[in-house]
Amino acid sequence: MAVAVRVIPCLDVHAGRVVKGVNFVDLRDAGDPVELGAVYDAEGADELTFLDISASSDGRETTLDVVRRTAETVFIPLTVGGGVGSVADVDVLLRAGADKVAINTGAIRRPEVIGEITRRFGNQVLVLSVDARRAPDQPSGFEVTTHGGRRAAGIDAVAWARRGVEEGVGEILLNSMDADGTTAGFDLEMIAAVRAVVDVPLIASGGAGRVEDFPPAVAAGADAVLAATVFHFGTLRVADVKDAIAAAGHPVRRVAASVADRAGRL
Repeated sequence: MAVAVRVIPCLDVHAGRVVKGVNFVDLRDAGDPVELGAVYDAEGADELTFLDISASSDGRETTLDVVRRTAETVFIPLTVGGGVGSVADVDVLLRAGADKVAINTGAIRRPEVIGEITRRFGNQVLVLSVDARRAPDQPSGFEVTTHGGRRAAGIDAVAWARRGVEEGVGEILLNSMDADGTTAGFDLEMIAAVRAVVDVPLIASGGAGRVEDFPPAVAAGADAVLAATVFHFGTLRVADVKDAIAAAGHPVRRVAASVADRAGRL
């Protein structure tokens, strides 16, 4: 039986609040992370991703208090990222309630940290977050960026995803920085390029705007689809996305009617 495609709302958190902008700038307040997490859990989201988008760029640790309160509220797997660069960082987040930890800038600085983390906790715990932009000068046409997309890393994004898997990550979170927050659709070419070189689960992120955007991302090779803007501002519900994916012939996990009713009341 085919594995169900996961639908994952993303909470981009800055100063303890969920925010969303276009290409990580012009941020708008989207609400309280704990409250939003509870809504998405009740709506039938398969997982939740919590990214402290200021932690890496400002050198701050992830806001552990918000992580703890979110983890205590939701009953689905929680991935947390932001400012992760060591085994100790991962240990703190797991103890705070994270099920998985995402690493980005920290792995760019010191790729060997991937192996250090996975040897300690297992590869199922570590997600390599790849923020990439189109870059004609790179062999694949895509370049890794760091610090919330503000700095080009000079590294080919497809090659970096492949190396991450070789180093031991259990999953890739691929975010198109060109599409992020634009609601113009996923970068299908980028998804397909990474899918061709990795054999671990691939999460597609960046650009979702309509239910019609999600099935092509799955067809391009995504095992899971992640979105923020369309969920936070009420354009779509998790069930809408799952309906579209299922209609395209891909399996999804359905939420019990009683839980869905509860989501409507939150």
